[in-house]
Amino acid sequence: MKARPPVRPATAVLLSALLLGALAGCSGAPAADPQPAPVPSLSLPAPKRAAAPAAVLSAPPGPGEVRIEDGPFTDRVRLTGLRLDGGRAVTGHLAVTSDVSDVLALELRAAFYDAHGALVGTGAFHYQEEDESSGRHDGPRASGDGIDITVPAEKLTGTPSGAVLTLPVLVNE
Repeated sequence: MKARPPVRPATAVLLSALLLGALAGCSGAPAADPQPAPVPSLSLPAPKRAAAPAAVLSAPPGPGEVRIEDGPFTDRVRLTGLRLDGGRAVTGHLAVTSDVSDVLALELRAAFYDAHGALVGTGAFHYQEEDESSGRHDGPRASGDGIDITVPAEKLTGTPSGAVLTLPVLVNE
């Protein structure tokens, strides 16, 4: 077998340039007007929203009763002193029982029902930990033993007899 002569650097550069030119010619796009590669799109799941309250309950809460609907966070909190305050709001107290970390964000929703089980209004309570940079805090303050809550009824279409409370958001450290 004969030894192959070494490739000179100038020849290697010329061969590389010819190869690149051939590859560019095969792409279908003119070399002077390169097209950027398409950016793949990323599809994220839609944020989850709290389920809408039932329009009618077959077994409505009794007069003045506030029921707690089981959800993903109800086992992490204790809700006490819940009552339908004058038919216009649900009031009570929430304490986190799963750990001793601070509550950063909290949302409670109430669905208000009449004596026949028809939905007559809804309301929401939001809690957000204060902004550390400004010290600004909107809404109720948490104490060492929890947060006092008031979920006001909005746009009532009748007289509430009872309410169902849900806890769709709980963020703690």
